[in-house]
Amino acid sequence: MSDPTTEGEGDGGSGREAEVARGLLLGFVAALGDARAAASASVPTVERLADLPALVRSGRISRRGEAGGYTYLVHGAGCRLTSPAGIDVDVDFTADGAEIFDFWRLRAYGRSLPTPVNPSEKGLRAALDGLTDLLTEVRPGWFNAPESRRGAGEAPRRDERRP
Repeated sequence: MSDPTTEGEGDGGSGREAEVARGLLLGFVAALGDARAAASASVPTVERLADLPALVRSGRISRRGEAGGYTYLVHGAGCRLTSPAGIDVDVDFTADGAEIFDFWRLRAYGRSLPTPVNPSEKGLRAALDGLTDLLTEVRPGWFNAPESRRGAGEAPRRDERRP
């Protein structure tokens, strides 16, 4: 039996590897929502994760720090957040502030899990094909989850509230 948790040793993107990859994708989206909610709740000026780089540039927060129990590292065009359990969620931001991620970030998330998983790109692609209602490919190899911009139970951002 092949091991779907190791790159290149899966079943070519079908069966068990696709199931593992699907779980990884759904877990990443949930973890991203949790990180977003924790950061927003603990830093009043953070309405969305894309606010962190602007706060760093203005000198209001440091490039590395803690927000809502998560450690964060603002880098280039994005940010990596690490949960208290050591689980990494890394995203880049588009010009309009949308959170985007690629296979490399998904696999880094999988390797940081308590029981690491590392499906192949082919397995991830097969899983993505079944999640088109949740994930959008915004450019080749880069995805976002437009319906999960907020974590469960998060209030609407100020710009989404009705007057």
